[in-house]
Amino acid sequence: MKRHPFSAFTLIEMLVVIAIIAVLAAFAVPALTNALARGQMTGTMNNARQLYLAAFQMATDGATNSDPNLSWPGDDTALAGGSSLKDFCQKLVQNDYLKAGDLQKILNAPGANCTATADTATPPALSLTGTSALKVYKVREADPSNAIFAVSSNYIYNTVPAATGAPYGDKGFVVIRKGGDASTYRKNQSTVANYSNDASKFQGTIGRLTGDADGTLGTESGKILTQP
Repeated sequence: MKRHPFSAFTLIEMLVVIAIIAVLAAFAVPALTNALARGQMTGTMNNARQLYLAAFQMATDGATNSDPNLSWPGDDTALAGGSSLKDFCQKLVQNDYLKAGDLQKILNAPGANCTATADTATPPALSLTGTSALKVYKVREADPSNAIFAVSSNYIYNTVPAATGAPYGDKGFVVIRKGGDASTYRKNQSTVANYSNDASKFQGTIGRLTGDADGTLGTESGKILTQP
């Protein structure tokens, strides 16, 4: 009987297969990376909602009991001097709307690592160190429901996110508004220029800053609780 010689790949054929795999990987990796980032942003959005719910409940209780120290950050008389994220979060912890362990989860995201600890004093003193994944605005009771309560820290209002911003760089950003609705957005939704320079349309999609009128875009200066 004749024996047929074993047929193997030639070097050229192997190089072609490797090149095809490399091309497929080049298309697949960015898609997988973007999908991962979108999933992580959804997690940050849910964390921001937890912070919002605690703040909303505290502000509601403050209004019910006429307590100015239990209010939205822009109305809190005790925050007027420092206006820091740490001081606002300490109010939430000391009044039992959140635990330090909750904040440890809420304020963290890929590339933004914040440590939240509380001592054993009564009431407990909160410590925040590192980089918070969320920026909280000095939203007030008088602000409309589409006023922004918090955003992921890589987003500056009406500015294209920088690739180096933490978390998520220019892959997207998170916004949660005073009315409680929250969304994730892409880089090409970040500025009024993406809405044909229609300020009202931009505000209707992203939200407005505290104190801004309809159709008027202000800046973040002085409207954010200072970061840790």
